[in-house]
Amino acid sequence: MLTDIEIAQNCELKHIDDIASNLGLERDDLEHYGKYKAKLPLELNNKHKINSSNLILVTAITPTPAGEGKTTTSIGLADGLSKIGKKTTVVLREPSLGPVFGIKGGAAGGGYSQVVPMEDINLHFTGDFSAIEKANNLLAALIDNNIQSKTRSLGIDPRTVLWKRSMDMNDRALRKMVTALGGKSGGIPMETGFNITAASEVMAILCISKDFEDLKERLGNIYVGDTFDHTPVFARDLNAEGAMAALLKDAIKPNLVQTLEGTPAIIHGGPFANIAQGTNSIIATKMGMSLSDYVVTEAGFGADLGAEKFFNIKCRNAGISPKAVVIVATIRALKYHGGKPLSDLKEEDLEAVVKGKENLRKHVENITGFGLPAVVCINRFESDTDAEISILKKACADCNVPFVESNGFTKGSEGTLDLAEEVVKATERCESEFIPTYDLEDSPREKIEKVCQTVYGAKYVILSNKAKRQLHRFEELGFSRLPICIAKTQKSLSDDEKLLGRPKNFDINIREFEIAAGAGFLIPIAGNILRMPGLPATPAAEGIDINNDGVISGLS
Repeated sequence: MLTDIEIAQNCELKHIDDIASNLGLERDDLEHYGKYKAKLPLELNNKHKINSSNLILVTAITPTPAGEGKTTTSIGLADGLSKIGKKTTVVLREPSLGPVFGIKGGAAGGGYSQVVPMEDINLHFTGDFSAIEKANNLLAALIDNNIQSKTRSLGIDPRTVLWKRSMDMNDRALRKMVTALGGKSGGIPMETGFNITAASEVMAILCISKDFEDLKERLGNIYVGDTFDHTPVFARDLNAEGAMAALLKDAIKPNLVQTLEGTPAIIHGGPFANIAQGTNSIIATKMGMSLSDYVVTEAGFGADLGAEKFFNIKCRNAGISPKAVVIVATIRALKYHGGKPLSDLKEEDLEAVVKGKENLRKHVENITGFGLPAVVCINRFESDTDAEISILKKACADCNVPFVESNGFTKGSEGTLDLAEEVVKATERCESEFIPTYDLEDSPREKIEKVCQTVYGAKYVILSNKAKRQLHRFEELGFSRLPICIAKTQKSLSDDEKLLGRPKNFDINIREFEIAAGAGFLIPIAGNILRMPGLPATPAAEGIDINNDGVISGLS
């Protein structure tokens, strides 16, 4: 069987102008990055067309470490909708180099359901991540410079500075460090660290901003720390927002590419769902809705993380609501949640599937709790047996949700036609907008409890003493009405990755808080989740290579 990269390299790409013409765009509407990539100017967004577009969210059950093919399903579904005559765009996040070189791989889909050129998309693409990283680190440099300044100092207390540097790589050695060693010429020593770029607040701001004006205002609202007399300091106090926005002048524009079958694909932004809001930019989603009748988008990891934040943070800010939600499930994930070891997931185990289906049931309850039609899609693997599939089909019937098999990985749109038809039916059943989990007027503690108890299924929420002190400070600063963005493991509904399936009677432990005042949300950090991941024992980077002709191998 051909690898993902071999399939992508063997396909014949259409010129990006031809892809744009499918959306009713002219050549001069694009900012070209070669033959197969282009930036879309912000003025192409048409608010009058957005309300008539059918937005479809693709989420998943709690994944195995390798993921369950949510992006592959999103791309296959978009191709399937195009195949049945629907004007469709798929809108996705940009891949981070952390997973590309780590364990999970890239985020361009797989098999015959990919966005291309996949090597470019999975690596540097159009430079958006680099621009975000530079804007983030510019603010860090301005903070350090002000602290050591003798003439323009704001009196920032270095012990209170919350802003970290960022880098788009998994590097655990950068989580905590001391900067500015080397005497007076090195500045004032401070304890700090790095976040992966996907967890930078600049990434969150880019993905939640509506235009340049909104972007600059949000960048200025970044909370840096306090002065020695406890006065809060924001990025605007350092006059940082103008230069930061200048670095993002192209990064704010969505990127247009294509699927293997020529369906338009818009890719923009890349926050992780376990440590950030987990979805592409508002600008990109609205761009797709402006240009297409159907828009397929995704939210990271399971419905407890990506979908919850998609609704309560993104949709709230954007004023949009999906017409249907696809929940991706796999037999291997059900077996994993039923107690089957990762190494044995290819073996038939009906008992493990029966036990694991409770995880799917919880995610179905979550989506129907948001008041939207759900469709369960089984992303089928070669090792899945008919007996295992029948258990899943019965579980969906018991939950009163449609069940569809998807073979987009092996067959492209031919393997997703049934899914496309079922999704169209689901959009026609939609009668209202999503129901939020909490009100913005709720206290931060109430918001956390509602998410943890309603979406995760937790019993109690426990805040550490450090978390209580931080929350009190953020409430003093007037941040109580912000939505929350809980950082939590993606491997469990709980904050303990070892609690698989559908755990009950567990507590959620909030060890500390971070604030994204510019992006506009509070970040409770649960359990042992980290905002700078590390590489696995055998990183994917070890299998990636390039030959003398410039042909890359090993990407997936």
